Amino acid sequence: MALARGLLLAAALSLLFLAGADAGTVGVNWGRVANDLPNPASVVQLLKQHGIGQVKLYDTEPTVLRALANSGIKVVVALPNEQLSAAAKRPSYALAWVRRNVAAYYPATQIQGIAVGNEVFATAANVTSQLVPAMANVHAALARLNMDKAVKVSSPIALTALAASYPPSAGVFREELSQAVMKPMLDFLSSTGSYLMVNAYPFFAYADNAGVISLDYALFRPNAGELDSGSGLKYYSLLDAQLDAVFTAVGKLGNSYNGVRVVVSETGWPSKGDAKEVGASAANAAGYNGNLVRRVLSGNAGTPRRPDANVDVYLFALFNENQKPGPTSERNYGVFYPNQQQVYDVEFVLGGRPAAGKGTGGGGLGWQDNGNNAPAAGGGGGGGVKAAVAPGDAWCVANAVAGEGRLKAALDYACGPGGADCRGIQPGAACFEPNTMVSHASYAFNDYYQRKGRSIGTCDFAGAAYVVSQAPKMGKCELPSTV
Repeated sequence: MALARGLLLAAALSLLFLAGADAGTVGVNWGRVANDLPNPASVVQLLKQHGIGQVKLYDTEPTVLRALANSGIKVVVALPNEQLSAAAKRPSYALAWVRRNVAAYYPATQIQGIAVGNEVFATAANVTSQLVPAMANVHAALARLNMDKAVKVSSPIALTALAASYPPSAGVFREELSQAVMKPMLDFLSSTGSYLMVNAYPFFAYADNAGVISLDYALFRPNAGELDSGSGLKYYSLLDAQLDAVFTAVGKLGNSYNGVRVVVSETGWPSKGDAKEVGASAANAAGYNGNLVRRVLSGNAGTPRRPDANVDVYLFALFNENQKPGPTSERNYGVFYPNQQQVYDVEFVLGGRPAAGKGTGGGGLGWQDNGNNAPAAGGGGGGGVKAAVAPGDAWCVANAVAGEGRLKAALDYACGPGGADCRGIQPGAACFEPNTMVSHASYAFNDYYQRKGRSIGTCDFAGAAYVVSQAPKMGKCELPSTV
C-alpha cells in the first residue's frame, strides 16, 4: 500500500508539474531620449537575438516602425500627450493619425496596441478631461478601418493616480479622477476588450522608505512578508502590493470592472543613481528584473488579490538614455548600453536565449523548453531538459507567491521521490526554525537542486521555486551552495 501511495503521489505531482500555468509575456520599453543609440535595424536584431518579442514605443517614428516590419515583434505605439487635445476634439484628426501612423505599417509591423498619452494625470494634467474622449476617437478610427479587433487602445497611468495605496486594501483613486476619468476609462476598456496600463516602480517606494521597506521585499527575494490587516492577505513583494492597490481601487468603482486586465506598461530598477537614491545598483536591477521576468514567464505573476491573473509586463527600459533629465537614475534604467552590451545579465526567454550564447547566468529562468512547453516532472532532468549548470554560487529557494498548496506538493515531491535529504528540517534539527512552509520548501528545493548538479530544470517545480545568486537568509540556517 505504501508503494502504491508513493506511485500515486509521484503520478499526481507529474501531472501538476506537467500542467504548468498560463504565462504572461515580457516586453521592453524602447525609449530614444539619447544621442548615442544604435540605428533601428540594429536594435531589431538585438531584440531578436535576446528573444524579446514585444516592445512599447513612445511615438510612431517611421524609421523604427519600418525596421520592425516582418520581424515578428509585437508593438505598442503611442499618441503623445501633445496631440491628445486635437485627437479628443476632432474625430477627423484621430482618423488621419491612425491612417498615417498605424494603418500605413500594419500588418507587416505587428502593431497590437496604442497608448493614448502617457501618465497624463501626472505630466499633462491640463488635458486630463480630454483623455477618454481621445481614446474613444482613436478607437472609432480603428473601427472604421476594421482594425479595432487587432489593435487595442489604452493609456498608461502612474501610481500617483491613487489617493491611497497602503495597505493594498486601502487602494482608491484620487477623488477628482475617480468618477470623472477612471470610471469612464474603465467603461471604455471593458466595452472594447482592452486593458488598463499601469506604470509601477517599487524602486521609488523603496528609495523613499529604505528604513521601513525590506530590500528583499522589493526585489522578489525570500522574505517574511507583509500582512494587510484590512484584507487578511499576505504580501511577499512590493510590486504585488502596488498592483493590488490598483485592483482594489478599480473594484471600488464597480464589481463589473474586476474583469479588466492589467498590463504593467512600465517597471524597472536603475543600475546607477545619486547618493540619495538608495538601492540603485546593477546587482539590484539584475535581481528585480531577473526575478520579475522569471515570475511572469513561469506563470506566477498573479497577486494575492488576483492569484490567477496573467500579467504582461514591459520593462523600462531597453537602453540607458543619456539625454533624459532628472537624477542620475533616470539615465540608467537600461538593460543594455548604447553599444548593445548588457548592463547586467537578464534573460527574456525560459532557460536562456534562443540563439547560441552564454548560459542562463544570474537571470536564467530555471527550466528549458522540452518541445511541448512543459517542464519535466518535479523540475527534474528528463523530458529533453538541457543539462546546463548555473555558474558561480547559486541557491534554489521557494517562490512564496506560488501559495502553500503548491509549495507543499513540491516539498513532498522533493523530500520523497525527488531524493532530497530533508532531515535538516525535521523537528529539533538545525534548520527546522523558522518553521514556515517557505523556509522548509527552500531547504528541500535547494538540496534537490544542488544534488542534481544545479542543472537547468532542477529549480522550477512548476514555478514554485527559482534560483538566486545571493545566500538566502533563513534565521540561523545557512543553505549550502554545494552538497
